[in-house]
Amino acid sequence: MNTKTFENRSGARFSLLCIAAALITYMSMYAFRKPLSAATFEGLTYWGMDYKIIAIISQVIGYTCSKFLGIKIVSSMKPGQRTRYILGLVGVAWTALFFFAWVPQPYNVVFLIINGLPLGMIFGIVISFLEGRKNTELLGAGLCISFITASGIVKSVGQFLIVHLGVSDFWMPFLTGLVFVPFLLLGVWLLGKIPPPSEEDKVLRSERAPMTGRERRKLFRDFSWGIALAVLTYATLTVYRDLRDNFAVEIWAQMGYEGNSGILAFSEICIAVLVLFFIANMIRIIDNRKAFYSNIFFFVVSGMLLFLTTWMFSHGRLSPILWMILSGFGLYLCYACFHTMFFERWIALFRYSSNIGFLICVSDSFGYLGSVGVLVYKNFFNYDVDWLAFIKIAAYVSGVVITLLSVGMFFYFRHKEKNVALERTQPANMEADYFKSKEQQLAAC
Repeated sequence: MNTKTFENRSGARFSLLCIAAALITYMSMYAFRKPLSAATFEGLTYWGMDYKIIAIISQVIGYTCSKFLGIKIVSSMKPGQRTRYILGLVGVAWTALFFFAWVPQPYNVVFLIINGLPLGMIFGIVISFLEGRKNTELLGAGLCISFITASGIVKSVGQFLIVHLGVSDFWMPFLTGLVFVPFLLLGVWLLGKIPPPSEEDKVLRSERAPMTGRERRKLFRDFSWGIALAVLTYATLTVYRDLRDNFAVEIWAQMGYEGNSGILAFSEICIAVLVLFFIANMIRIIDNRKAFYSNIFFFVVSGMLLFLTTWMFSHGRLSPILWMILSGFGLYLCYACFHTMFFERWIALFRYSSNIGFLICVSDSFGYLGSVGVLVYKNFFNYDVDWLAFIKIAAYVSGVVITLLSVGMFFYFRHKEKNVALERTQPANMEADYFKSKEQQLAAC
């Protein structure tokens, strides 16, 4: 590939190649984590729990620990270490899937903890290649396609191996990973070709740099309530997303689509197109303040959409497919905003020399901790409630919680703006002039 394509940082081709690099890499990572959800492990129970729940909890425990480790590792990682870390972490996860298939159950679930342990840091590493750029929203929107569609695509591949090739539920995750190894290598190679942000990027979005322990503590002290509200909102999203994602096969089956592996990919692709449209258009909002509060507005809309579409489906006013797409859109619009815009514009607005990786790992760590808690609760206290009924209850609760917390975030940051003395140096003046010229150009268009 011609490396000059990556040197032209403002061209459409550069943006497409950055999106492709991040999307291919992160989608490939899903092949080493999410195939497990395509298995049913029908009839297997241990210690009074369904084996699939044990398996998913084990993997999520590893994934949660990974997020806590990532608070330090990802936020302090130097650019030159990123590609080696991705390959090494995914390699450990894939090896663990081999031993999961080889070791008899239920003792093999230990290797699912090991499988999840390295994978939780991958997103923070991948997004670090894209953050701090004037078109980060566009690049992030492309990356969002991967975590919206990848799960459905990977599970479709996993179901194909089980249904059509007779692969066992235990060997399927390892073999699904094998299918995606070439794509992983391609994606990581492309990521390594992306140059760092330009000087113009640093003026518009603030410089992104590895963080020391003192810098992490300072950021937390300065925005403790904002971080708490954001983490609670994100944790609610993560719990609902994990329930919907991990048990999608069971949910679709209860709605009359048992064995239809294509519906998993179709519904998620529709959601990805809708989310991509909204997020990609956020690049038109040059002013960081306007963009930041637009994100919070999207959070409120997402919470209300999640609640209302579930109510309409429960009362027979929406078909199952339309409900899954619209409620999924509400979920992923908010989820994608966190990953690609909210933290990005937060740092840019308050001009902190930091990085997205720290905020994402903090939020993710508590989000997946919540997922483990809800799964345990479902198994021991709501065992008789089927997955379709449980996911509807979760949608109602998530919709209300996300809406209320988002309103709280709006008032907190408005108050914070009035009480924090923002440093307005020459780069900030350059930023203001740039905003003014760009707004004038957009108005003329």
